[in-house]
Amino acid sequence: MSSILNIQNLVVRFKLTKKVQIHAVNDVSVSLKEKETVGIVGESGCGKSVTFLSILGLIPKPPGIIESGRAIFNGKDLFKISSEEIRKIRGSEIGFVFQDPMTSLNPVLSIGNQLSESVMLHRGFNRKDADEHSINLLKQVGIPEPAKRLKEFPHQFSGGMRQRVMFAMAISCNPRILIADEPTTALDVTVQAQLIDLVKELRSTIGMAVVWITHDLGVISGLVDVVNVMFAGSIVEKAPVKKIFSDPQHPYTQGLIGSLPHKSTKNIKRLTNIPGTPPDGLILSKGCSFAPRCSLAIDRCHSEIPLLKELDKDHHVACWLRV
Repeated sequence: MSSILNIQNLVVRFKLTKKVQIHAVNDVSVSLKEKETVGIVGESGCGKSVTFLSILGLIPKPPGIIESGRAIFNGKDLFKISSEEIRKIRGSEIGFVFQDPMTSLNPVLSIGNQLSESVMLHRGFNRKDADEHSINLLKQVGIPEPAKRLKEFPHQFSGGMRQRVMFAMAISCNPRILIADEPTTALDVTVQAQLIDLVKELRSTIGMAVVWITHDLGVISGLVDVVNVMFAGSIVEKAPVKKIFSDPQHPYTQGLIGSLPHKSTKNIKRLTNIPGTPPDGLILSKGCSFAPRCSLAIDRCHSEIPLLKELDKDHHVACWLRV
């Protein structure tokens, strides 16, 4: 199956001064197939959100700079088309759910006004048809009394309900791709489970591909098909979700999985932690960025950057220990 979105060798920097810049994304490649769900996992500041914000023209310029790379969608490089063309794609063909719905929703506009804006802009609906469509969207994402809630404002919704509204806005034009940027952060586990079930249902109903960005491997275990593990602006491991959990190869991935509590009461093991702190994004590492925190690192890890190589079918890892 061919890729619907293909990000190739993306490099993104944030230039703070003439001599100081943050190395946010370093040679990242990600592909997404039709109706596939891909997980992007990593700790805060690793570049996972910036990767996808950049392809939709949503990073501030300046200080953001896309130094190199391609993002092929529908046969077009998203970095080479006009701002007007990007605006047409955003919301209509690629939907985006942001991390914090309270800051993403306009506090002074009703939910109905914010929901109807996209379909009136991209699909040419009049106000009456847009309101009817918005009511159906709120039903679809599980919000009770949708006609009444349409007239209310964001502060009248709980955190989980606001995030459901964000999903409704993202799917309002039946996009081919939905990008969800840590949509369950700061929500309790019950609401997290409900939102994950909602995405599964929407994916099945609309037939869209999904990118789920998160720092929590546990959240995506039953949701995604493929996992890309990011660290310090680079992808260090990529594999089908079952293989990531059953046979993680990169020491960072092993550390993430080791920090997850397990259901089984047999062979109970103490949760592990990853020592140290994330690397300084102001300095581009000469070797593997994880080497200073890795107990298995060898001399080569500190002097040469490992490339993402295929270990076996669909399983890639960037680690000198796996060469």
